[in-house]
Amino acid sequence: MSSEKIAHEEIVRIKLNDTQMRENLMTAMHTLQKNRLKVIENKFEDWEGLRTKAKKAKDNALMSLKDRLLEFEKNAQKNGMKVHWASSDEDACELIYELMQQKKITKILKGKSMASEEIGLNHYLEKKGIKAIETDLGELILQLNGESPVHIVVPAIHRNRNEVGQIFKEKLGAKLENEPEKLNAIAREHLRAEFEGLKLGLSGVNFAMSKEGAFWLIENEGNGRMCTTAPDIHIALCGIEKVMESFEDAATMVSLLTPSATGQFIPTYNNIITAPRKNGDLDGPKEVHIILFDHHRSDMLAHEDYYEALRCIRCGACMNFCPVYDQIGGHTYQTIYPGPIGEVISPNLFGIDQTGDILSFCSLCGRCSEVCPVKIPLAELIRKLRADKVGQGKNPPLGAEFMHKNKGESFVFKQFKNLATNGERWRFSLSKAHYFNYFIQNFKHSLPVIKKWSAFKELPQIKKDLYKEVQNIQGVVYE
Repeated sequence: MSSEKIAHEEIVRIKLNDTQMRENLMTAMHTLQKNRLKVIENKFEDWEGLRTKAKKAKDNALMSLKDRLLEFEKNAQKNGMKVHWASSDEDACELIYELMQQKKITKILKGKSMASEEIGLNHYLEKKGIKAIETDLGELILQLNGESPVHIVVPAIHRNRNEVGQIFKEKLGAKLENEPEKLNAIAREHLRAEFEGLKLGLSGVNFAMSKEGAFWLIENEGNGRMCTTAPDIHIALCGIEKVMESFEDAATMVSLLTPSATGQFIPTYNNIITAPRKNGDLDGPKEVHIILFDHHRSDMLAHEDYYEALRCIRCGACMNFCPVYDQIGGHTYQTIYPGPIGEVISPNLFGIDQTGDILSFCSLCGRCSEVCPVKIPLAELIRKLRADKVGQGKNPPLGAEFMHKNKGESFVFKQFKNLATNGERWRFSLSKAHYFNYFIQNFKHSLPVIKKWSAFKELPQIKKDLYKEVQNIQGVVYE
C-alpha cells in the first residue's frame, strides 16, 4: 500500500467531479452486469446450487487449511516444484528478490497478479534497481501512466479507448489510435520485445489443488501463458486461502468465477501448472517456485466473523453491482482491494486504522451479498466492521487499538440508539422532527455526523409530522 494518501473527503470530491471516469465506469459496469445475468440465464441450470457447492468446498478447505497447505507442499515438491513460505508482505518480496539475486536476473515480467499488488512488489523491486514489467494489457496501461489498478479483474476499466491511445502515444511514442485492434497491436509489439530473452516470469494463482500439488491460472489475453512458459524460471505468488482440496473443487470455482467476473461462460485460457519442464518437453520453465504467503490471513481465519471473506475468488462481481463503486471508482478507496470486498478485507489485511475510512463507501443495499458467487455476506460484514470502527465490536480486527474515536459521533449514535430502540420515544421523535429543520439546516456544517452527511448530499426538509407521513406510506404497518 502507498503511504501517500489524499484526505478522505478530498478524494471523494475529486472523483465525483471526474465526469469522464464516471461515464466510463457506468458504461462498463452496466455491460458487465448484463453479460453476467445473460450467461447465468442461458448457460446454467442450477446457478444457486453451484454457489452452495462452492461455498461448501471453500469452507471445507478453510476449516482444514493447515492440512491442505502441508498436503500441497508435499505433493508440489513431489512434482518437482519448489515451495516457499512467507508470513508477511515484506517476506514475500524478499524471497523474490533473493531468487533474482541468486540467478543474477535483473528483469522480471509479470502476469496479472493482485497478490503482487498487495505486497507492493513493483515498488520494492524498483527500490532495488529492478524493473518489474506488467504484461497484462490493463496493467500495462496503468504502469505506463503511473496508476494503480481501479478494479481487481479489469484494472484499467476507468479508461476509454481514446485515453488509452493518448497514453500509448505519450509513453510509447506510438501513432495516435483509438481502435481496439490497433491499440492491442501497439501493446503486443511493445511486449514482444520485452519477452525476448526472458529469464524470469511471475504470476499469481487463481486456485491451488492440494491433492494434485498443482495450481490453476485463468486469463483472457495469453500474456500470462507467456510469463509461465517462455522463461527458464516461473515464480507463482499464492495467498494461502487459494489452496483447495481437489481439482474438482477448483473446477467448481472456475465455473463461477468467469461468468461472475466478465460474463463469459469459460475463460479464454486455462493454465494448469503441474511441474517444471520435463525431459522431452519443448517448452516450459526449468524451475517453478511457489510462494505461499499469509499477510494476516491466519488472523482473519481465526476471526469468528471475518473468516468468511477468505472465500473470495476475486471475481469482482460485488464491485460491478455496487451503486457506490461506479460513482467514485476504485482509486477513491486508496487501497489495493476496492469495492465491497475491499471494505472487508482491507481493514483485516492492512489495519482498520489505516483503511477504516472506506467503510463509509456503502449504502448497505445488500447487492454485493446477493451477487457474490461464494455467498460471502459482505453487507453484514461491513456493518460489523463499522461497529468495530467506533469501538462497539466484540472482536475487532487488526489496528483497532490505534483508532481515534470521535466522542461527538459516539454521543450522537448512543442517543439515536436510545430513541430507535424504544417505540414510544421513536414515535414521539418522528412526530416532532420537523421542528428541528431550522437548527439542522443552519448548523449542519458543525454538527457531529450531520456535517459528514451534508458534505455530499442535500439534507431533506421535513415539513410535516413525519410519523403520520410514514404511516401513510403504502406497505408500512405500525403496531
